[in-house]
Amino acid sequence: MGCISVQMGFMLQTPAFGVVSNVRRKENAWVLVRRRSSCIKSTLSTSQMESNMVVKEDTEFKSSFDEYLKAMESIRTDREMKKVQRGSGREKKLSDVAVSKDLPKHQKRRETVKFKRFVRSDSKKGDEWSERVSDKKELRGSVQAGNSIRSKKEANYVGSKNGSSKKLDVDIAASTRTRLVKKKGMPMKDTIDDNQFERERFIFQESELFNNGLDSPRVSRMEMEERIQSLARCLNNAEMDMPEWMFAKTMRSARIRFSDHSIMRVIQILGKYKNWPRVLQVIEWLQTHDRYKSLKIRYVYTAALDVLGKARRPAEALNLFCAMQRHKTTYPDIVTYHSIAVTLGQAGHMKELFDVIDSMKSMPENFKIESLDDWDPRLEPDIVVYNAVLNGCAKRKEWEGAIWVLQKLKEMGQEPSGTTYGLVMEVMLACGKYDLVHEYFKQFQGSSVPNALTYRVLVNTLWKEGKPDEAIAVIQDMENRGLLGSASIYYDLARCLCSVGRCEEGLMQVDKICKVASKPLVVTYTGLIQACLTNGNIHDATSIFNHMQKYCSPNTVTCNIMLKAHLGYGMFDKAKELFHMMTQSGNNKDSKIRIKIMPDHCTFKMMLEACIKEQQWDDFEYAYEQMLQYGHPFNTKRHLWMLLQASSAGKVEPIETTWSHLVQTDRVPPPALIKERFRLKMEHDDLAEAVSSVGCHPSSHQQSFSKEAWLKLFKDNAHCFKKEALEHLMREVNNCLSKTDSPNLIYQNLLDSCMEFVNLDKLVAGQT
Repeated sequence: MGCISVQMGFMLQTPAFGVVSNVRRKENAWVLVRRRSSCIKSTLSTSQMESNMVVKEDTEFKSSFDEYLKAMESIRTDREMKKVQRGSGREKKLSDVAVSKDLPKHQKRRETVKFKRFVRSDSKKGDEWSERVSDKKELRGSVQAGNSIRSKKEANYVGSKNGSSKKLDVDIAASTRTRLVKKKGMPMKDTIDDNQFERERFIFQESELFNNGLDSPRVSRMEMEERIQSLARCLNNAEMDMPEWMFAKTMRSARIRFSDHSIMRVIQILGKYKNWPRVLQVIEWLQTHDRYKSLKIRYVYTAALDVLGKARRPAEALNLFCAMQRHKTTYPDIVTYHSIAVTLGQAGHMKELFDVIDSMKSMPENFKIESLDDWDPRLEPDIVVYNAVLNGCAKRKEWEGAIWVLQKLKEMGQEPSGTTYGLVMEVMLACGKYDLVHEYFKQFQGSSVPNALTYRVLVNTLWKEGKPDEAIAVIQDMENRGLLGSASIYYDLARCLCSVGRCEEGLMQVDKICKVASKPLVVTYTGLIQACLTNGNIHDATSIFNHMQKYCSPNTVTCNIMLKAHLGYGMFDKAKELFHMMTQSGNNKDSKIRIKIMPDHCTFKMMLEACIKEQQWDDFEYAYEQMLQYGHPFNTKRHLWMLLQASSAGKVEPIETTWSHLVQTDRVPPPALIKERFRLKMEHDDLAEAVSSVGCHPSSHQQSFSKEAWLKLFKDNAHCFKKEALEHLMREVNNCLSKTDSPNLIYQNLLDSCMEFVNLDKLVAGQT
């Protein structure tokens, strides 16, 4: 090893394979300590011949390797002493920059980008400075300077703001050039002062350091939450059949760190949107994403199970649960068992629920990847799981299962909770065991204070038994105990009173419902109307419907219920008035309805069928036109028979309206509609329109336009067709056939059947 002494202001031209190891200033000269290869002397000779600025005495290496080690050891000792004096909390800045005159100007401009400063590593080799080794071929002919030399196997580190270090996997070939310049205002001293230099800075693209922005500067929680919300909205609004590559691109473009928390938040937001298929797609992407490192992956799967349970998707939830049982890291815990048990219980899947309970108490047989070791995942069912069993029993109406649950809780030595007693009573109510409902209520009342759930089941039981006064007494007892009733219990009591004709008392419960309810008020009134109609009380239903319009506007469901009730009880005029109010609510300022009600296809279907039944063809035409105006298109299976029946009754305007609608929407009319319009145009001697009606249908469908079908049409309507009109029809069809290059079989069949019918008519006339 040796030193090269260069006078100030001069640049040393070095070979490309040289690597700078240390830089210091000695006796007003720059000293570059360099590692040399075996051919260093020959290389220096060549360098001296090429540059006359280097003095021979300065280029001779007289110091031995041992002396060099002593010099390096002294430098290390001085640095450690200064470090102790400064204190452990302070760090120095050192700047090494290299100058290269061989670089073109455009390349220099391209390299003047954002600098990243290296700081001292916290590793055991903290005294050494990290550096990036430049590409030898790219930096041939330039001078390079660095603070220290490291082995290629050693890791490079970048210091953070708090003094910690981050590992950089930077390719050596991607290193860029540095320059060595003298710091402005630097005093010329004989000793080294680390504060006189700044640390070496490397120029590289940000993408080389950061992995797609995942290691970018930390963002606030609010900004991260906004990004998660944006990603969830984007996934929710995307098409369900989006390809896999587009889904992966959407996930990567979110600029969020994919952790357990972020994935759980995305799943929870999609669950609020009730987009459970997208949740499953996120789980599938998560399984194939190698860069995702999770610590609590089980929590992510449990969140997905909760979404599937709220969406009432027991099959998909059970499949995901079985997938969790295949690995140790995702094996279900007690929270997961609670989620799948509630989902299966609400769906009434008792067999699958008991299979889950059995797997809960047994050891898993094997895993695909990992062994069990000393890990024991066995759990005992708790009261939440048994309550889920009661939900399933109520769904399947199996009261024996409720008895089994009470026995299991007794074996466990656990007293049933208020929710458990309420569910047992609900099972008995669903099975029609009203006496057992009262018995279990007395047992629960003797041990503890009943809750709102048990009181609600008791009110529904008394409603089924036809005892409204006892139901009122139960509510009063609950209120006297200081319990706040839920909206559902007052709602059930109001329906109970309305079903027996006590609507005024039922409406008094609406005030209590409004104090604790979260659902819209229109839902409450709709339920009361339905309770009256269930017991055949149309007058009370009408009274409640008129009463609700003082406080809230009825929606489409409420109006459809009343429309069906009026039509069912033969009140066509009332139904027609309600239908007119629904269709004109948005245009009529004097209407009692304060919001516009959008009639749906059920509204028009009921009204059209009622008009046909009552033979009210003018009302039929009005209802049919309103249907098309509200955006409900013509349906062949639903509306064709109505149009044909109205046409046979003399109401032909709906045929023309439908024809114009189909032409505007580029739809092919059905064959029955074509023949009906052909018949109507023939009756009115409009032969051009009659022929054009036939020509709009593609000739590929021949069964409905065969010669026999046309002949049958002529025979059935022989009293409507004139002889002159038929002869004129044959001439029109011949003209159409002559104008077309390819033969039209529909026209040909029409012409043949018309000629046969005319000849047959002549034969019959001659015989008579």
